[in-house]
Amino acid sequence: MSSGENGVLGVLCAPKALKIIGCVVGVVGSLIVYGILQERIMTRPYSDDGGEEFFKYSVFLVLNNRLLAVCAALCILVAIKGNVKPVAPIYSYAAVSASNVVATTCQYEALKYVSFPVQTLGKCAKMIPVMIWGFFINQRRYDAADIGVAALITVGCTIFGLYGDVTNKHASSGAETSWYGGALMLGYLGFDGFTSTFQDKLFKGYHMETYNQMVWVNLCSATISLFWLLSDNSISQAFEFVGRHPSVMGDVIILSTAAMLGQLCILYTIREFGALLFATIMTTRQFISILLSCIIFMHPLTVPQWGGTCMVFGALYYNAFLKASRKQNKEDATSKSETYNSEKESLIKDTSK
Repeated sequence: MSSGENGVLGVLCAPKALKIIGCVVGVVGSLIVYGILQERIMTRPYSDDGGEEFFKYSVFLVLNNRLLAVCAALCILVAIKGNVKPVAPIYSYAAVSASNVVATTCQYEALKYVSFPVQTLGKCAKMIPVMIWGFFINQRRYDAADIGVAALITVGCTIFGLYGDVTNKHASSGAETSWYGGALMLGYLGFDGFTSTFQDKLFKGYHMETYNQMVWVNLCSATISLFWLLSDNSISQAFEFVGRHPSVMGDVIILSTAAMLGQLCILYTIREFGALLFATIMTTRQFISILLSCIIFMHPLTVPQWGGTCMVFGALYYNAFLKASRKQNKEDATSKSETYNSEKESLIKDTSK
């Protein structure tokens, strides 16, 4: 074996490299499975009893996802002897949870009307509502680079929507279907952007472990989802569907497990390696998800749609490295300031001797 091959193996087998590989496999693998199962459950009929029937109970999926996430976070807190009790007021968790439940439900419902590539690409535009909510809630200001990235994403999504079919092949065709699917995606983006922005504001000042927040936000989300299902009797209809088509429960369990594992892998990746690696992994995962959806579920895209897709993901990669550069510059400036202050104090001490 050559020295070059030994060097490559040495790098790949290093503890940090193995951790990064684990993070990539964990995040990408779990969320790709989540995306595929999401599309299968919401857009493909079940025919276990001979008759085809579509699953229509989005909130039931949200309930299962949140309950499994609560169980996983509780187990971790018990294992690390963390604080299980709520740190912030319950209404803080509930406010974030309500917005999160609506956002996730809109995401699932949108698949009834638009294709998975459209849904995934639309989710890439999340930074636009986050910027809008950040301006109104936290009075944040954004520079030309941020606005330019948002503009490129908007243009890319617009090209994708204008130059090809965007509707789910099982939905009734027509402008009304496309508009309804688009409205649900806007609902998802608006509520999801509000969730992340409002979450930062609500929990500011509270020293809580990530898993503590995960337990109580997901528990409140599960409670809201349960009340929602009970209010329109859809929980009994969902269980009746499972009784007629038992195979759907296996898909729901795998979907919820993939969502939970994805959430844990994301938390670990951000804690160990920071936001740049996470953003790069997530952007790559979304692109792979679109490719796999086009292959597995046969969603043909036009050349302009691929161009719009590349424009969106190019802007996302640029945004990730832009943030990393800003963070590095800020750290360098802080380091220089500390060095200057230290030298200044040393001179003062020398003078006073």
